[in-house]
Amino acid sequence: MQMNGQKGLSTISVHSGEHIDREIGAVNTPIYQSSTFFFPTSDRRTWNGEVPDGTYIYTRHGNPTVVAAERKIAELESGRRCLLFASGMAAISTALLTFLRPGDRVVSQEDIYGGSYNLLRHHLTPLDIDVRFAPTADAEALIDAMAPQTKVVWLESPTNPLLKLVDYPQVIRAAHERGALVFMDNTFATPINQRPLESGADLVLESGTKYLGGHSDLLAGSVATRDLDLGPMMEKRTVLGGSADPLVAFLLERGMKTLALRVGRHNENAAAIAEFLEDHPLVDRVHYPGLESHPQHSLARRLMSGFGGMMSFEVRGGRMAAERTIRSMELIKMATSLGGVESLASMPLNTSHSSLPPEERARLGIKDSLIRLSVGIEDAEDLKDDLDQALRSACS
Repeated sequence: MQMNGQKGLSTISVHSGEHIDREIGAVNTPIYQSSTFFFPTSDRRTWNGEVPDGTYIYTRHGNPTVVAAERKIAELESGRRCLLFASGMAAISTALLTFLRPGDRVVSQEDIYGGSYNLLRHHLTPLDIDVRFAPTADAEALIDAMAPQTKVVWLESPTNPLLKLVDYPQVIRAAHERGALVFMDNTFATPINQRPLESGADLVLESGTKYLGGHSDLLAGSVATRDLDLGPMMEKRTVLGGSADPLVAFLLERGMKTLALRVGRHNENAAAIAEFLEDHPLVDRVHYPGLESHPQHSLARRLMSGFGGMMSFEVRGGRMAAERTIRSMELIKMATSLGGVESLASMPLNTSHSSLPPEERARLGIKDSLIRLSVGIEDAEDLKDDLDQALRSACS
């Protein structure tokens, strides 16, 4: 237990949210793989879904295995309530659709995950929602974009794929002064390295597919809060069908037991790899907030307790050299996801930001030679050897 009386993050990762089956005595939360549950009474209120907390009717509405995962995430995020979804995008879209109405404005950074960008620009705008993008790292520009009709400010820090940061506590204070809510995607950092709810964010979202699950074997998303009423979002989740499956929730809850341990190794490996790539003669630039050369390194030191396992780097020689490099990797696999125990590499040009026109990618600084690297928990020296041989093979 910490000096402030709170449990440590490793202890929370292992024990929080456990659903103890007193009858059987299983050490782990059981998988309640059931679509429906017996009604507790024949009262009309039960048929209308008016049931006491801890009573389950239908898994789309709630399930004890899902609730166990939700409770663990809530405590990890330093929140009071969490909702689990079938994917990260289900969490993002449901959150925004719950709180936004026609005529509202949402302000967002421009250099964000491609799926979020696509949702904001191409799916919310037709609903008469005013979407405004501002330079990613410029807190003042984000604040200036907040008009009286601004309902939500959407943040991501560090961002995907350029690992830019924003002074989100400053943005949160300004948004609240103007009556706006702040939603923040914390997927890259994880609650081990950063807890935006402690700085006043209204919602923090995670793609559980990534670090929370940690083994590239599930799809999930989460929304956690301290003070917001999640009842309307829970109803929206039920209506839209984005509820999580009990088996997925079990895998997620099991994966989170090692979250603090894994993220510590991701942090350690990524720092070593970033330094190695920064000194490599065939790499033009490395984007990693743990490097002193990162333009926001001091901000990262202030906001983050660890710098994470994600980075990106630009290969000398342009797009063709980058494509040859990624094809030459042997230990590191070419795949589009991130946050697993294995190291993965991808080119945003062909994956997360492929929907953006070339001129838009160029404006955002996403070069055709950019490789995004999710550093796993393998031995760092083996990863360095693989990157070195791949870079040299591509340029030979």
